[in-house]
Amino acid sequence: MAAAVAVAGVLTAHDRRILTAVNVGASSLSFVGSGFIVLCYVLFKELRKFSFKLVFYLALSDMLCSLFSIVGDPSKGFFCYAEGYSTHFFCVASFLWTTTIAFTLHRTVVKHKTDVEDLEAMFHLYVWGTSLVMTVIRSFGNDHRHLSSWCWTQTGRTGKAIHLVTFYMPLWGAILYNGYTYFQVIRMLNNATRMAVGMSDRAYQLDARPDMKALNRWGYYPLILIGSWTFGTINRIHDFIEPGHKILWLSFLDVGTAALMGLFNSIAYGLNSSVRRAICERLDLFWPEKLRRWLPNNLKYRNQQQESELVLLRIDEQR
Repeated sequence: MAAAVAVAGVLTAHDRRILTAVNVGASSLSFVGSGFIVLCYVLFKELRKFSFKLVFYLALSDMLCSLFSIVGDPSKGFFCYAEGYSTHFFCVASFLWTTTIAFTLHRTVVKHKTDVEDLEAMFHLYVWGTSLVMTVIRSFGNDHRHLSSWCWTQTGRTGKAIHLVTFYMPLWGAILYNGYTYFQVIRMLNNATRMAVGMSDRAYQLDARPDMKALNRWGYYPLILIGSWTFGTINRIHDFIEPGHKILWLSFLDVGTAALMGLFNSIAYGLNSSVRRAICERLDLFWPEKLRRWLPNNLKYRNQQQESELVLLRIDEQR
């Protein structure tokens, strides 16, 4: 991942090999997790709604970010540059896609707008355009003569400052935006539920239960980015203030948590009830009866009455 490319410093060759192994291992898990979501979107036509299409773009960005992080080779200039530019581009795209999901939820649930599908072109321009601009700007501050054991090593204070501006500033901007947006969505739904309870509207309360279950997941979405990049942010700031003085344990946490972002996103955003239901339906069709008996009943039937946990984006139903 992008965080792994800037922690070489004074670490020994042995330390760098360990960091490389951690990065490759964690990135491989993210690649598998995000690749699974991409595969589900391609195979299952019922998932190709606008709400899950945004999750698909998020998973695709995570998958490509993880892929280039794995294949980068500092001993070969081309592959090293490919890793440096591509991981930065797709990692930035990843957390920008999370802001489009948050925006869509907020616009649908809080603003009661049904035009979010018309904004898809703007979403693409915003995500890919911003990612490209940030990647190009960062390249100005990179010294390609000092690749060392890591790709895109930042050797000067100017390069490190540009790295903070082009990656970590939009990252924490996305975190703050997602947190604020989900707070508003959750607050509105909680208020609606309390009103239903006060009015003793039993039918409304039963209808709202699936929506309220989704709140437990939405509240944790901003924490994915925080958990993935807190150690990386601390490490970058420390390296900027005290260049040449690396903290080994902080570098391990930096590389490991950042490389797992794709896996975390695939679990939180991708493995919702619609995906689980689609998988269970295929299992019911193709698995022998003897094997289906071993599946828990709640796994087979729990989600048959629910839509996606993002289905509060009731776009299809409103059109």
